[in-house]
Amino acid sequence: MTRSPQQLLDDARAIWQAGVEAVRSDRLVRDQVVVDGDELRIGEETLSLRAIDRIAVVGAGKAGAGMAVGLQEALGERLLREKKVTGWINVPADCVHPLEPIHLHAARPAGKNEPTAEGVQGAEKILEIAGSLGANDLCLCLISGGGSALLPAPAPGVSLTDKQALTRHLSAAGANIEQLNTVRKQLSRIKGGGLARACTAGRLVALVISDVLGDPLQIIASGPTVADHSTPHDALAVLKKFNALEIAPAATAYLQSRLEEPPRGSFAAHVTNLIIGNNAVAVDAAGIEAEHRRYSHAMFASRELEGAAEDIGVHLIHMAGQMRTLPGPDCLITGGEPTVQLAAAEVRGKGGRNQQLVLASLCNALSNCDANTNPLAGMCILSGGTDGEDGPTDAAGAFISAETVDKLRELNLDPQDYLRRNDAYTFFQQVGGLIQTGPTHTNVCDVRVVVVDRVQPQP
Repeated sequence: MTRSPQQLLDDARAIWQAGVEAVRSDRLVRDQVVVDGDELRIGEETLSLRAIDRIAVVGAGKAGAGMAVGLQEALGERLLREKKVTGWINVPADCVHPLEPIHLHAARPAGKNEPTAEGVQGAEKILEIAGSLGANDLCLCLISGGGSALLPAPAPGVSLTDKQALTRHLSAAGANIEQLNTVRKQLSRIKGGGLARACTAGRLVALVISDVLGDPLQIIASGPTVADHSTPHDALAVLKKFNALEIAPAATAYLQSRLEEPPRGSFAAHVTNLIIGNNAVAVDAAGIEAEHRRYSHAMFASRELEGAAEDIGVHLIHMAGQMRTLPGPDCLITGGEPTVQLAAAEVRGKGGRNQQLVLASLCNALSNCDANTNPLAGMCILSGGTDGEDGPTDAAGAFISAETVDKLRELNLDPQDYLRRNDAYTFFQQVGGLIQTGPTHTNVCDVRVVVVDRVQPQP
């Protein structure tokens, strides 16, 4: 069948959106938490409500608001009242809305993924709630991506300014999420199992939406409810690798002072960590939507850390070219999370990894054609973060199509210059290629969609 440029774009958007909808945080929580008479089922576990005095809810993440809504709906008004449910969730400012009895706390501004004083205030409140519970109480912890920045509780002698400086330096230098969180855990009182160690309830159950490939519980939100196997030595190795030992001397000194300490203590509560959503769920759902739209699709959800966004963008444009002319799939859906090494601050623009990836696809396509050819004819490439927030921008990501090439030529833009300066947002703002959804209240890394109108054989 023949698909117009507009249909390709509409299809790519709908396929991506289906992936996001499948990991809506309220839905994921309701699927796992069920009240049945005097029993509370969480995943495959069944708890006796008669044995529970109080229920407290704590947590953090970009999906926190939706998870809190889903949990309150699952528990129901009667149980919220009978078990004196209270709670506190640290979320980005644009995710806050009135909710009771679980309080949503603005722990950082929208689009600024780093620790703040407001986040510290919220983390202290969460530790206070967790430490106020008794042996017959249940603590439910709602954890999702972005929780690392939203749960700052600096270790003794380490300031918030120190943590901010390290986060900025490591991110700009291209550190991946595992490396970032190794440092964060060792400089925190709440990460790396700190929340579970502080919890005095008899039971702690963490519901986790994973934004880390392969779903390593100790890395997601820096593992506040998971025993930490990393060490101060590991954190120092990361700082050394990225020339960060002198960025925050107090942090380096703190890590060095703990090199000979024994591993951190065990948990008083019986702890269960349950993954309720991840990137594979989103990719699978996107594939189902592609089938509904009569595409023959191929799917791949990465389970390992990915490389540079630019390299993945180049791979996708090559795949699009092959899909147009060769037998096989005419839709490719992939999931993952690449890295971006930022340009120097004095030339750096505005963008995110998804926008950078798509812009790299465009630059590669243009480098292999002349000015009279549209290299994106019959194809559309889209990449977006499932959280609706790509880097420090209000866009989830970006897309390119044949119209993108027409527009950039009309405006006489040089996409390679924007790519070099990490200014993809400004470029796509001019050519009309941004995906802007607002907060999606979920976060399971990125979903990329490539759709093509296959070249028809000549008679």
